[in-house]
Amino acid sequence: MNGTPILVAVATYNEIENLPTLVTAIHEALPKADVLVIDDDSPDGTGNWCQEFAERTDWFSVYHRPGKLGLGSALATAMKIAVEKKYEAMITLDADWSHPPSCLPALVEALSRADVVIGSRYCAGGGIEGWPWQRRLASRTINALARILLGTPVSDCSGNCRLYRTTLLELLPWENMQARGYAFIEEVLWHLHCSGARFAEVPIVFTERRAGKSKVNALEAWGALQTLLRLSWQRAVSFLPWRV
Repeated sequence: MNGTPILVAVATYNEIENLPTLVTAIHEALPKADVLVIDDDSPDGTGNWCQEFAERTDWFSVYHRPGKLGLGSALATAMKIAVEKKYEAMITLDADWSHPPSCLPALVEALSRADVVIGSRYCAGGGIEGWPWQRRLASRTINALARILLGTPVSDCSGNCRLYRTTLLELLPWENMQARGYAFIEEVLWHLHCSGARFAEVPIVFTERRAGKSKVNALEAWGALQTLLRLSWQRAVSFLPWRV
């Protein structure tokens, strides 16, 4: 691997029904990119499929973890690998087909004017298909709070369809980052904003997963809210006028 400047990373837990076709679609959309799967010891055979596919494919690899450790820590692992292997940029997608692989060339094109490119459900041209109104409301609320409390200058702060320039990932304060689940998505965005990253958004239409069971639950939503409150406190403290 690493004959290309782009790494596409996908975190998996029990995604055997979705992943093989998704990997094919990613490769068709970005044939010169490498693909990395971070698998949390999926009992449904996802990791086994990845291992077999990696052994006969030079653009695909898998990183096996010993158990279900959460989306956030999986993304952090992928980011550190992208930095270590000196990719120019890393793209993240969900494993369930909710993010269309057809958007990948647009993300890469936008790298010429930004350091972080968001595949956005909420910018002009974006949208969501297959969600009930309760989930739409929860997502809108989390995104509004992120913009208000943290000042993040994008319309979609909680989506995992993103491209990151790895030179900025290298500067992330990993020792201060606490979120391990979905809340990591908001936390990493805030730290990149604080580091002066330039942002761009390209519209995507998010669709409900094709197969399998969603990992999003009330506990993850509560974790996201706690993370936003913690980061907003850190932001407020940074503006206090005391100096010794």
